Amino acid sequence: MSATGLVGLVIVSHSRALARAAVGLAQEMVHGKQLKITIAAGLDDTTFGTDATQIVEAITAADQGAGVVVLMDLGSAVLSAELALDLLDDELRGRVVLCPAPLVEGLVVAAVAAAGGATIDEVVAEAAGALAGKIGHLDPAPAAAVSADAPAGADELTGQFVVTNPHGLHARPAARLVQEARKRDARVSIRNRSTDSEWVAAGSLSKIATLGVRSGHEVEVRVSGSQAAEALDHVLALAARHFDEPLTEPPVAAEPVGTRQGPIGAAPGLGIGPARSARLRPIAIPDTAAEDPATEWRRVSKAIAGVRRAIGQLRTHTAREVGETEASIFDAHQLLLDDTELLDGVRARIDAGGSAVAAWSQTVAALAAEFTALPDPYLRARAEDVTAVGDQVLRAMLGSATSTVDTTGVLIAADLTPAEAAELVPEQVAAVVLAFGSPHAHNVILLRAKGIPAVVGAGPAALHIAEGTVVAVDGTSGEVIVDPPDDLRRRFGDRVAALARRQSTARARAAEPAITTDGRVVRVGANLGSVDDARAAVAAGADFAGLIRTEFLFLGRPDAPDVEEQTAVYRKIAESMDGRRITLRTLDVGGDKPLEFLPTPAEANPFLGVRGIRLSLQHRQLLTDQLLAMARVAHQTPVSVMFPMVSTLDELFAARGLLDEALAATGRGRPQDLQVGMMVEVPAAALKAAAFARHVDFFSIGTNDLTQYALAADRNNEAVAAIGDTFDPGLLALIRSTCQGAAGQASVSVCGEFAADERAAGLLVGLGVEALSVSPPAIASTKEAVRAVDSRNAAVAATAALSADSASAVREQLNPG
Repeated sequence: MSATGLVGLVIVSHSRALARAAVGLAQEMVHGKQLKITIAAGLDDTTFGTDATQIVEAITAADQGAGVVVLMDLGSAVLSAELALDLLDDELRGRVVLCPAPLVEGLVVAAVAAAGGATIDEVVAEAAGALAGKIGHLDPAPAAAVSADAPAGADELTGQFVVTNPHGLHARPAARLVQEARKRDARVSIRNRSTDSEWVAAGSLSKIATLGVRSGHEVEVRVSGSQAAEALDHVLALAARHFDEPLTEPPVAAEPVGTRQGPIGAAPGLGIGPARSARLRPIAIPDTAAEDPATEWRRVSKAIAGVRRAIGQLRTHTAREVGETEASIFDAHQLLLDDTELLDGVRARIDAGGSAVAAWSQTVAALAAEFTALPDPYLRARAEDVTAVGDQVLRAMLGSATSTVDTTGVLIAADLTPAEAAELVPEQVAAVVLAFGSPHAHNVILLRAKGIPAVVGAGPAALHIAEGTVVAVDGTSGEVIVDPPDDLRRRFGDRVAALARRQSTARARAAEPAITTDGRVVRVGANLGSVDDARAAVAAGADFAGLIRTEFLFLGRPDAPDVEEQTAVYRKIAESMDGRRITLRTLDVGGDKPLEFLPTPAEANPFLGVRGIRLSLQHRQLLTDQLLAMARVAHQTPVSVMFPMVSTLDELFAARGLLDEALAATGRGRPQDLQVGMMVEVPAAALKAAAFARHVDFFSIGTNDLTQYALAADRNNEAVAAIGDTFDPGLLALIRSTCQGAAGQASVSVCGEFAADERAAGLLVGLGVEALSVSPPAIASTKEAVRAVDSRNAAVAATAALSADSASAVREQLNPG
């Protein structure tokens, strides 16, 4: 039989690597015979997930006229394959069979049968019987199917755990539980024993939410199926790890908690324009007659596939640019799209004669209402997630997809996700006003990096600003003026125009050195997280790279980069910096930045646990490889090696010892231009600066972490955002202590967000700081701020600031008018 007459095979798996390996094994069994096997696996080479659109493409490529058999691994792979089937045209759909066979065994026998010219029915039958030999050999006792709400059977395994997560099984931990429950050939059910709830399927995110599991509640688990023991062990282990969520995660409240001091200027700059709500206007559901159920369901399937792809891309982008913790919320969004309860509800309404849009809208509204009815306020707030994802699909079906990207004017929102902030276009968004939020949160850091003025903590009243109302925003002072009178509007507009002129002048002079009025040179460098950042830094006028966050190479991947890969990337950054000094910080993970390939035990307070240099010293091969790569590059360009989160001399000595070994391993000794330094992020390090200074060439003060540790205010917790203020005299005293301890022995720079605050330039210079490192877009304005400083007057002002009684008093001294 010719190759064009063979049955094609498609492999649908969460893992691209797994799919490729399975295909490789199958091809070994067909002894070189031509056979079309395509894969639709993973969202990319390293990101787990399935995509209906990708499956459609794989089926189309595998079709040679004799039919296509699709094999799937588990969970959402089955749902995605079903959605893909609905997206196919009628002719091709008639030649496709979704086969319930086990992926690996099924593929091997299906490949042998297909290569031998079997019909599609024969291939499916062979694949479906793939486990017969194994079953016959092992002779297991058959497992009886048990419904989720039936009494436990004798063949079931049971267990229990107590939930210790601050908000119980909310979106992220529930998503992790669903993912774990779907991974194996087992039926997993849970119930809230503390409230004597009904049993629900653990593979349904929406059903888990109805249990209202709070912190301290006891949850019962029961599992049946061929992999019941393994599934139960993994679920209980996941619960023991607190579902891989930090126990100190800040609450997301429906309204601000704690004491506020009014709006907080979070991203400097001025903006004025019409108010634009980030909450999209209600979607009008058209009253149109439904077509046949198959057509309507295909419409839903296509929209879900598109939204799933969009969410997957956002997750990947957020994990890479901001962090895995923030990105994990998208897991819950993806699981909602796969939720069997949701999809079954939509299909039932369509089968009853409803249109795709109406069925989806009604089912999502019902699910959101279930969340809203829950007694726990945190879980009630998750109704917003359901509505947001539901609206995405509705807009996709109606062809009216939109997002905050389209905003022109002043964006008003309760808060923004990092992904939403990353999408904003500075040329369109005049400013951002957030009712809640923290000035140190990742979304605000992204806004600052983009140069978009922002105010946080404006309060719930901000959400009631009418669409189109003119709003003036000062992202430096935190001032928000709603519907200013004409004269004030003109004056503010003049300020915006003047600022634009100053920024234009600053950009024109960005490549020139920053010299104070009395002749003191202050180097201004760039904080980098990629090769692209390095190119942007040079174009923006950076004098050097003051901080390279090397963890961008390690996050969001299943294994660590080897020495060769690290060397190549560091060398590329050095080449992009065109001979300027680069400061390579060793791996700074732990706390809010976990590594996928290096799972760590759950910590009650991860920010005070194993992170930064502590983690690297516990996994010395990671640090040794990284230092060897840095040592190699240091022989070709000026390099500064910097260790993060150092708090004791023993840590510094251990790290320096490994660096010495790496230098020796290059066989070329110590490069003349190599410098060694440390971050000052722990108050103890600032107070012991004189002891450290004898063993380093430089200090780099990380004001983000130093502020949260000094003031005991989590920078991601909006409830204490007003407390964690870098202008606090206590924080300024720690900077002064660092500079005094370093005097004559080590140089001092600041690489935290404080360095990019134009009001801080004089303070930092006056305290004794010699260099500043900021995001590339802030280089020009930072240099211009330094040029306006008289270092002698700045020293007097800094001394006065140290004597102030509050952060607001410091600001008043800096801006007496």
